[in-house]
Amino acid sequence: MSLLELQYWPAKVLRVVASPVTEFDDALQKTLEDMAETMYVERGIGLAAPQVGISKRMIVIDTPTDDEESTQLLALVNPEIIDGSGELIWEEGCLSFPGLTVEITRKETIRVRFQDHKGTWIEMDATGLKAVCIQHELDHLRGINFIDHVSPLRRKLLLRELKKNLAELGVET
Repeated sequence: MSLLELQYWPAKVLRVVASPVTEFDDALQKTLEDMAETMYVERGIGLAAPQVGISKRMIVIDTPTDDEESTQLLALVNPEIIDGSGELIWEEGCLSFPGLTVEITRKETIRVRFQDHKGTWIEMDATGLKAVCIQHELDHLRGINFIDHVSPLRRKLLLRELKKNLAELGVET
């Protein structure tokens, strides 16, 4: 496995609508494994392919469960939300926006349809943090970032804070 280079705002790939995955091969499996490794090293719970410079419709997530010892790594290829209900406000962070958190209203429960690394279609229900995480990562696949869910003034203030955070990390913007 190898680490992939995280893309920080305002990287252009974060605004592009990702293309569907059409080839289910060893290269896809390796990319998903590399994405997971990158997510873990960066201490995230979700990562979309555009965040590592790959404009393809795939995400990895691993949300904490009540039993902190268990892992719930999921790779979702060509995911789409087919149903959702309820509302939940969650304080979200994003690996492409280090140090920022934003309260966002999401669906509390979702049903998501996706393919696994072999191309098999799967449907899954998710609630709470897992549902929030999937919705956040699916936004990335549509070129939407979590700062797009706030007012223009709040966005301006957040981006000013982000610029400072990235400078502290030695990242050029």
